[in-house]
Amino acid sequence: MVTPGQLNRRAAFFEQLAAMISAGVTLSKALEMAGRSRSAGIPPRIIRELSRHLQEGHTFADAMQLVSGQKLPQRGVEVSIKPNRAFWLADFDVALLAAGEESGRLDASFKLLAHYYASRAKIIRDTISGMIITLITLHVFLLVFPIGLLQGFALGIINNKYSDCLPFIIEKVLVFGSIYGVVGFFIFASQSNRGERWRSVVEVVFNMVPWLRTAVKYLAVARLAMALDSLLNAGVPVIRAWELGAVSSGSPCLKREISKWTPELEAGVTPGDMVAQIAYFPEMFTQLYQSGEVSGKLDEALGRLHTYFEEEGFRQLQTFCRVLNFTLYFTMAAMAALFIIRFWLNYFSTALNGL
Repeated sequence: MVTPGQLNRRAAFFEQLAAMISAGVTLSKALEMAGRSRSAGIPPRIIRELSRHLQEGHTFADAMQLVSGQKLPQRGVEVSIKPNRAFWLADFDVALLAAGEESGRLDASFKLLAHYYASRAKIIRDTISGMIITLITLHVFLLVFPIGLLQGFALGIINNKYSDCLPFIIEKVLVFGSIYGVVGFFIFASQSNRGERWRSVVEVVFNMVPWLRTAVKYLAVARLAMALDSLLNAGVPVIRAWELGAVSSGSPCLKREISKWTPELEAGVTPGDMVAQIAYFPEMFTQLYQSGEVSGKLDEALGRLHTYFEEEGFRQLQTFCRVLNFTLYFTMAAMAALFIIRFWLNYFSTALNGL
């Protein structure tokens, strides 16, 4: 599980690399210097392997493939290396850094990744802080209700009849186990270093949830605009820039759609025309991209799109958290009232029958 602290350390690591490369330090030396700090949170062994491959004459893109365990074409032969699960870079990180190296703007790619990870840390931190009271209340509610089971548990302890405590324990193990199991699954599947199949499943589930669906889409579009801005300004060809931008977006759905463009783009169709044919892109993105393409100010348009959709994505995520908090509180209040009413009705019914 990736925590906000780990993401902030990763952002600081990329920021440090960007500063050193801008100052003229070689990449292998910059990696070695940045990796010395334990606070970076990057496995030192991975840094050493990257540096070794760079010193052997490999490009940074090839070095990342070798360390991650991907197949690397070498002298006409595909060399397969055992997957390295300690490699921390996600697919779109690797794509963005490879494009930065290809275009000679690796320092800019490191800066973009630093901003991206700092933004992710802020999203997760704000989400947790906004829901922590609700989560504590939910735990208390699930422990206390149903009151009858809690009463049986307390009486079992008082009367030394521990078998009477089993229904309460079994019920809580099942409830909390189910909740933590589902949450753990989504945390596991949502990690950026998971395979595309995992991320596709999570994206399909998120697309079923209002506000969250919009937030995920807007943040993916913001990352796409950020990557395109960097790649096109660096002189990367348009077709290649869109291919790498699709990977950088982190959305398997968007990547599949854009991967179908290549034949038409090679035939002379502009990306602006292709964007208009896909419902995934919001109308504002389509209009601004097309106007930037026509006016020759695409870099300015992409910068504005990145800022707008990143802010809107955060706002939609915050809205989802507020709605979720309200729904949980309302549901807990209604169920608590129902449990209390049923408890007292049963109590008075038993008392009256005793008379």
